[in-house]
Amino acid sequence: MDPIELSRKIRGALAPCSLGGWPTPADVRPDLAAATGCAELWLKREDRSSTRGGGNKVRGLEFLLIGLPAGTVCVTIGGLGSTHCVATATHARDLGLRTVLAQFPQPETATTRALAAASVARADVVVRSRSRAGFPFALWTAWRAAARLGRRRWIPGGGAAPAAVVGHLLAGLELADQLPAPPDAIVLPLGTGGTAAGLALAMGALGWRTVVVGVRVTTALVANRWRIARLAGGAARLLAHRGIPIPHPSSRIPWILDGVGPGYGHPTPAGEAARELAARHGVTLDETYGSKAFAALGALPAAFRRVVFWHTFAAP
Repeated sequence: MDPIELSRKIRGALAPCSLGGWPTPADVRPDLAAATGCAELWLKREDRSSTRGGGNKVRGLEFLLIGLPAGTVCVTIGGLGSTHCVATATHARDLGLRTVLAQFPQPETATTRALAAASVARADVVVRSRSRAGFPFALWTAWRAAARLGRRRWIPGGGAAPAAVVGHLLAGLELADQLPAPPDAIVLPLGTGGTAAGLALAMGALGWRTVVVGVRVTTALVANRWRIARLAGGAARLLAHRGIPIPHPSSRIPWILDGVGPGYGHPTPAGEAARELAARHGVTLDETYGSKAFAALGALPAAFRRVVFWHTFAAP
């Protein structure tokens, strides 16, 4: 099926909220290609998904917030510098919803501080644990606080749910009209896996041999092939139930490179060098996700000459 027609059919069947501006640009960047050793490099600008902010997370929220009555309390989780938490609080408020966040600590950086402040400014309640061990109690406290505000709705951490994966599938389909030919690889940060799952489905739907490369930025207990396959399969089944079959062969499940370093949110020397390089070319990356994925561009196999970098971060 034609990618435009397939996208139209998916949106018609699931009727997502309208939160972003689509398609996001795919900028060809010969300057960054030369700097990273690629023959050709495009930036898929998910950082420009919405003037209200949210980066790539807006894609999934369009499908996770469908039809919620005004006043519904969205409860979700993330680190102190979670872009998902900020995006959820921002766009839920625009829809007349409320938000309660449970957050765990992560290393403090300028980006983390800005995101943490944005979470407090936009959510109704933020409950933070002082340690990872104390996070379950923070989540329990947040869940109880949400009950006092209204009817609760759970939003998975990172927006990692089959419905949200459909939004990222649509993002991948946009490339068909934006690139002159299929790229060799798409490189993106790999956290909870929803974006990678959607792109894997998109490559199957397009019939491209493009390899999706996820650069792991958190523990393998969260970022792994099994989780990506489960999310992709769930999204494919959701669409199949609406009469929209999407192929999802196991060969499309992304490659995984390790970029986490000492742990989630900890800057790495390679990531910081990549962040500084990108900044010199006018591209803003964060320490937790984007910089670590960008650093992997220089370590790709020689066969991956034409590359799309999935730019997910939008500063608050």
